[in-house]
Parts: sequence; C-alpha cells; structure tokens
Amino acid sequence: MPELRRDPITHRWAIIATERALRPKDFQVTAVAPPEGKRCPFCAGNEKLTPSEIYAVRDRTTPRDGPGWQVRVVPNKYPALRIEGGLDKRPEGIYDHMNGVGAHEVIIESPEHDFKLHQLSDGALLAAIETYRLRMDDLQGDPRFRFSLLFRNHGAAAGASINHGHAQLIALPVVPHEVRELLDGARRYFEFRDRNVFEDIVRQELEDGRRVVHENRDFVVMAPYASRLPFELWIVPRFDSPRFEATGKAQLISLVDALRTALDRLDRGLGNPAYNFIIQSAPYHMQDVPWYRWHIQVMPKLTRVAGFEWGTGFYINPTAPEEAAEFLRGLPEG
Repeated sequence: MPELRRDPITHRWAIIATERALRPKDFQVTAVAPPEGKRCPFCAGNEKLTPSEIYAVRDRTTPRDGPGWQVRVVPNKYPALRIEGGLDKRPEGIYDHMNGVGAHEVIIESPEHDFKLHQLSDGALLAAIETYRLRMDDLQGDPRFRFSLLFRNHGAAAGASINHGHAQLIALPVVPHEVRELLDGARRYFEFRDRNVFEDIVRQELEDGRRVVHENRDFVVMAPYASRLPFELWIVPRFDSPRFEATGKAQLISLVDALRTALDRLDRGLGNPAYNFIIQSAPYHMQDVPWYRWHIQVMPKLTRVAGFEWGTGFYINPTAPEEAAEFLRGLPEG
C-alpha cells in the first residue's frame, strides 16, 4: 500500500510508492559527464580562461591567477545576477520589480580535472568546505544581499555544464519562497512545542535507526522520513547553529567525514549518479534564532519531476527511505 508522508518542517507531502518499489539496480543512471570542450577553463594552467580570481587557497610563492592553487574562486563568467549596481525596487502596477543584482561565484575545489569531491584527501576536502564557509560569510557584508545559497551540480543530468567539478554560490537580495517555507515551518514547530524541530528529528532518527546512514560526533546522515526523491540524504548537525557560516573548524572536520560518507555511498551504491547538494543556511539577518538549524540536502537525479509534482507539490518517491538507508548503510567501507 502506498503511503502519504508529511514533512514535519515544511508540511510538504510525499507519496512513498511502495508498490513501484524500485531498488538500486532498477534505476537507469545516466552518463554523468557533460560534453567535453577543447580546453577546460577550470584546470590548472588555464586560469586565463576565467575571470580573475576572488579568492584562492594556494602556495604563497605562486602568483595570483596562475597555477599552484588548491581551491580557486572566480566570478561566474555567465552570472545569473550582476554584482554591479543598485536594486532600484519599484512597482509595475500590481507587480514588484528590482534590478538583477547579486553575486554569482564558482568554487573550483581541485585543479585536477577528473576528481570526485568525496575522493579528495581530508585536508583538500576541508579546504574546500572552509572556502564554502568563508565565501558565504564574506558576502553577508554587502548590505544589498539577504541570503546566499551554496550548491553543487554533479553530472549533466543535475545541471553541470562543465565536467570539471565545482560548486556555485549565489547571493540574493531577497529570501526565496522555498527557503521561507522551511524557515516558517521550523518557527511554527518551535512556537507550538518550544523545541527545535531539527533537534527532535535527530533524536528520533537516532533512536529509530532505520533511516540513519552514518553518524559521528557532530553530524547525522539520514534519509528523511518524507523523502522527495529516491536516496535523498540530509546531513544535519547535532549542535544548534542556524547559519553554516558560524560553524567552527572542529565541526567542519566532522563535516568532512559526514559529507565524504554520504557522497561515497551514493557513488558506489548507485554507480556514480548525477546529484545536487545544497547548504541550507539561514538568511543573513538571522544570527541567533533558536528554532532553525543549517543542514545539507543531497539529491541524486534518479527520477524525473513531471506534471503531477508540478501541479500538486507532492513528490512521488518509488524507494522508501528506510530501504534506501539500509542499502547505503550496508555497503562495505570504501
């Protein structure tokens, strides 16, 4: 019998279509790599093919915009929003309008063309995650911006247009509707129960155990109860912090372990699927709210969102999160 499950934060519904019951071997994983160009602009030695770097982790003896870097951040050559100018908010009849002002950065986590994020060394992966945090924190200093989203598209099916792995960071002058739903749901839960919903989720999932894939001192990797997509994973801190930017280095070291485990098990268990991951951090003006907790959502691209999902907001997931977590948890150590 299919099940309707409601997310306790957003109240979004998911249909766990157990009668369809797709297992890992049933998914047709599409080719990850987008078409290759003649020269990769993200490879070491091709730095002149990108805009000048904003930030880099590099050997101090190497020059800016040259080889010798470990992590490199550059403006997106084709940005969704432009850093220059004012917002110029104004009405157009009943509609709201403002200029497309924002920041759009590319974070290249390795100079090696064919790297996978979870296969980087501990030090290299920590440097990448610290760069995520540093750049998100830096952009909050711009009074025009209210929110930033760090995301990574792995594979053509997930929206990657360049095969060389990279993350992207977009800062916006508004808080998106989907983010407001997440924030509002967490606040409603806190106002009604006087408890943080993420703390309750972590506690219940650890006690239950069926949807937990991995845990360490600071993080829990789990398949959410109302998973929207097959093998969707959340990485949730075990400590209170609404904003990723405030995370300390010791906790980032624990995050290296959690993120590596999540991506490695998806890679080995599902045959290198395309995926998106996003860091859901609170907006810039929310420094110390007691009802929200930043987290990472990892979403493999194994099914397609179609008319029913767009028309209702319901997601049809053919793989129960309990089965997904059991499969990933049972993989031998990589």
